[in-house]
Amino acid sequence: MTRVIIIEDEPAARKELQVLIEQEHDFEVLGYAGALNEAIRLIETQQPDLIFMDINLYDCNAFDILNALGTFPGCIIFVTAYDQYAIRAIKYGAFDYLLKPIGDDEFKEAVHRFRQHRQNTHSKEQVALAEEVFSQKQEPLQLALPSLGQIRIISINDIRYCKGDGPYTHFFLASGKQETVSKPLKFYESLLPESQFIRTHQSYIVHISRVQAIQNNATIVLDDGHEIPISHRRKNEVFKRIVSK
Repeated sequence: MTRVIIIEDEPAARKELQVLIEQEHDFEVLGYAGALNEAIRLIETQQPDLIFMDINLYDCNAFDILNALGTFPGCIIFVTAYDQYAIRAIKYGAFDYLLKPIGDDEFKEAVHRFRQHRQNTHSKEQVALAEEVFSQKQEPLQLALPSLGQIRIISINDIRYCKGDGPYTHFFLASGKQETVSKPLKFYESLLPESQFIRTHQSYIVHISRVQAIQNNATIVLDDGHEIPISHRRKNEVFKRIVSK
């Protein structure tokens, strides 16, 4: 049985979550909380497998709760109204989230992802990364990448380029390592700082500082000698951004 708690201070949203959770035959709701101290007590007492947590409560935010815990909980699915900073923070930290009002399909997709990757325990490093974006409303220096069995936190400056492969994105790092994530390239195009990265092709995003040359007006040469194609429709933008850097 999956032990679940709900951290939410809006009665209607709490009820909505409860109804959705009760549809899952192997989920058991252990309790509810809507404020800082009671949320901390509930998590520490019940030690849940999964927490549905509103990112903004009336007396605190989710990061205040998580930072106050003595031991870190298992898995978190954040719940938020549309808030560009909250959503961006959650994505940088590689957390899952649901937007209010929560749709049945979206809820089932989030639960399906939890069942697939429940061995990925969240870390304080992820929380710190997400909190940095949420509280300071600026681009962080790191990015969390979820993969099977673990979540890797990488430096954005270490990214040489990204290659899209359908529902996957491959990160090629300056260290020579490669990380593969089961999210499409478009997802990371919206996260990586526009001032540092450029999409040169349908399948490629390049770190501008890694560009050494443009070859035959059709290919970018990186600092390791790797060649990246430039699509015809992106050529003008690529030349403008790279030549003027």
